[in-house]
Amino acid sequence: MKTIVIIQARIGSTRLRGKILKPVGDSNVLMYVTRRCSQIKGVQEVIVATTSMPQDDAIATWCLENNIRCFRGSENDVLSRFVDCAKEYEPDYVMRVTSDCPFVDYEMASEIVELMTNEKKDIVLIDGEQPRGLAVELISYQALLHINVAGKEERHREHVTYYAYEFENEFEAVIYKAPTNRNAPHLRITLDTEEDYALIYNVAKHFNNPLVSSVDVIQYLNDHPEVANLNAHIEQKPVI
Repeated sequence: MKTIVIIQARIGSTRLRGKILKPVGDSNVLMYVTRRCSQIKGVQEVIVATTSMPQDDAIATWCLENNIRCFRGSENDVLSRFVDCAKEYEPDYVMRVTSDCPFVDYEMASEIVELMTNEKKDIVLIDGEQPRGLAVELISYQALLHINVAGKEERHREHVTYYAYEFENEFEAVIYKAPTNRNAPHLRITLDTEEDYALIYNVAKHFNNPLVSSVDVIQYLNDHPEVANLNAHIEQKPVI
C-alpha cells in the first residue's frame, strides 16, 4: 500500500498572514510539521502543496532549501491542488495534514496508516475528542478522485475531505478509536491567530524538541493552564 502525506500550505492566511514560516524552537512552524510527518510509519512521501501565487514563492524556496518535495497548484480550489499533486505519485492513500498544526500527532497517524493497511476502506473516521491541531485525515486516492468530481460546492473545494463527511453513505469508512490520553477537546494546539502563536511558541520553547510526543504536549498544557488559556477564547472559523 502506497501512502503519501500532502501538507497544504500557503502564506495568505486571513487571520495570521505568513504564520507557517513563523519561528518556533530552533526552526519554524513548517519545519515542525514536515519533520513530524516524516516520522509517520508506512508513509512513502511527504509533500508540501502550496499555491502558484507569487506570495507563496517563499514556501517553494523554503522547501527547495530544506530538501522537501513541493507541489504548486490552485490557491482557492484546494481539492484540485490535492488531486493534481497526488496524480504525480499514484498513491493508494493520501493523508491530509494542514501546515498550521506544528504538533500534529505522528504516533497516532502511524496507527491510522496501520489500520488502513489492514482494512483498506475509503476513509478513516476518528472516534475521540482530541485537541484541535493533532489529528490527520486518511482517504483513498480513488475516494479523493470521486470527491473531485462530485464535490461542486465551494466548501467541498476549499475543505478537501468535507464531501466525504457530508455524504458519508457514498464511502466505506473504518473507525479508529483514539487513545484516551489524547482526549482533551478543551485544548487548541493549532495556529490561526496571534494568541495561538503565543501558545505554540511557549510549548516549543519548553520542550525544545520538534518530535516531542503529542501526549507530552497535552500533559504540559493540562499542567500549565496559564499557557493553555492563552488561546482558549479563540473560536474556529465555521465551514460555510
